[in-house]
Amino acid sequence: MATFPPPGSVVVADWHQYKDSKEYFSKILHKKRRRNFGLLESPVMPPHVAVDTVHYKIFISGKSGVGKTALAARLAGMNIPSMHHETTGIETTVVYWPVKLKESSRVLFFRFQLWDCGENALRRFDHLLPSCKEQVDAVLLLFSFTDRTSFDDLPNQLAKWSEPSVRRVVKMVVGTKFDLFMHCDVAERDIRDFQETWGIPVQRTGGEVTDGLGDVASLLNCLAENLWHQDCITAGSASHHSQQETVTLL
Repeated sequence: MATFPPPGSVVVADWHQYKDSKEYFSKILHKKRRRNFGLLESPVMPPHVAVDTVHYKIFISGKSGVGKTALAARLAGMNIPSMHHETTGIETTVVYWPVKLKESSRVLFFRFQLWDCGENALRRFDHLLPSCKEQVDAVLLLFSFTDRTSFDDLPNQLAKWSEPSVRRVVKMVVGTKFDLFMHCDVAERDIRDFQETWGIPVQRTGGEVTDGLGDVASLLNCLAENLWHQDCITAGSASHHSQQETVTLL
């Protein structure tokens, strides 16, 4: 079972509210709204400010209608489509998010490339899912609080991403449409039971996209924190393995 770092133990939580973050977050904003970045675009910092960028590929998985495209739009600060329509192929969205590491106070730009593919398209075209899984670093497993079947399907989704053939990826569960509590089909008790059984925290999202950063900060920080944590574990394992090989050769 994957281990998740305690929230705020790897990156500074709510750093977007700190004064020293303004210079960095201003580079992902335009006229007080999120700046949309193309595949070849990136935030530009002044020459005297050296900031490394780490790149990650994120696949958004879930049943049709749970809000995969809407989540990608929300995380990128774009307008959420008012009408649901099935994604006909693969859509990618680039999200930049500055993070301050807690231990070293080092600032990094996380570049998340979000991959979204319609469920029907995945069924019709066999080559799409392998393309989405190729070199993927994390998967966001979505369910809707208004669709009980999407929540009940989570164990099947987790099983698919836990097969030996799948490279190690960060798995996060996100519940969408949390604001539609009048139509909620998933109780908090169900969420607690799921978290205790699978050891995976559940993120919640919903409501209108605001001009600020607060409505996405928790999810993006959690994603950055878990990806960086996994990279540190992987780097440590590789270093340990290399040392063992050196000792064996000696």
